[in-house]
Amino acid sequence: MDCHEIENRTDERIRLLADVWETSVRATHDFLRADEIPPLKRFVVRALRQVPHLVVAADAAGNAVAFMGVAERKIEMLFVAPENMGTGIGRRLVEYAWRAYDADSVDVNEENPSARAFYEHLGFRVAGRSAQDEQGGPHPILHMRRAEARTNTGNQVSNQTKGLGK
Repeated sequence: MDCHEIENRTDERIRLLADVWETSVRATHDFLRADEIPPLKRFVVRALRQVPHLVVAADAAGNAVAFMGVAERKIEMLFVAPENMGTGIGRRLVEYAWRAYDADSVDVNEENPSARAFYEHLGFRVAGRSAQDEQGGPHPILHMRRAEARTNTGNQVSNQTKGLGK
């Protein structure tokens, strides 16, 4: 699968990515009520337009099967179509974020243990918790940081060196 940053965020492309988001969320976020999804989807559409770095993974036919948004070294969003979960595409996107943007943090819903386990497997650890989600909803957020962060040159730099080991 091809992973690349996209610049041209057409209405059609945003709609397709929002559909990937929705199918992913319906498959993994069983803690959300059905009536919570439409307003969240509208929020995601805005975020897809505004996030500084939007990376898409496409299959051989060029169809988007996963995407990731990155801002200021933080993975703001990463969603994989259900039929592509477990194929390694999520890991490839995270590795892309490490190489291209030196990303070392991510937030995950506390109620989504599979996402937490995925990021922990990749070296992230819980560094904090918020009782509510970004929209003020009753879904706690875990703030995760990578135990070891990479620089853009691929060198390993400990969090202590970066001033994050406190």
